[in-house]
Amino acid sequence: MTPATVAGHKYEFDAAIVEAALNRVDPEPIHEHYVVVRGRRFPPKQVLAIMTGLDRADFTTHQARAILRRLGFGVHRRSQAAGGPGAPSGPGFGESGIDEHVGRWVAQVGAEVIYAADNPESVTKWLRRHGKRARVWRVPDSPGAAGSALSSP
Repeated sequence: MTPATVAGHKYEFDAAIVEAALNRVDPEPIHEHYVVVRGRRFPPKQVLAIMTGLDRADFTTHQARAILRRLGFGVHRRSQAAGGPGAPSGPGFGESGIDEHVGRWVAQVGAEVIYAADNPESVTKWLRRHGKRARVWRVPDSPGAAGSALSSP
């Protein structure tokens, strides 16, 4: 358990409890900062608001990031242009991290996967709800399923 004071209230946080709480929560769009929880990116303030029940105006992004970092979650900042300096990298980002989404439907803007789900309806529903536009496609189960250009010789 990690103790923290947020907006004058004392809380005890645990990484497993955070993961469980976010299991059935759709991440909101990322603006600048994000935290990775079970391979999904969430705005830090979304996570802390869910965990505390506080209004997001009651704490700063910096506070949320610090608490989540102490819990062991990856806390990152994205660049304004995907692929530019400071852009996300690693699992789920860009071409090299697409393996994380094998067999799933993704919404992609540039090299960045902004949302992934098990069916295209969930992806398009999320995009509509958040007013986003993106390329939606299914990540093939194998290189051979992607077509001959990616198939092994």
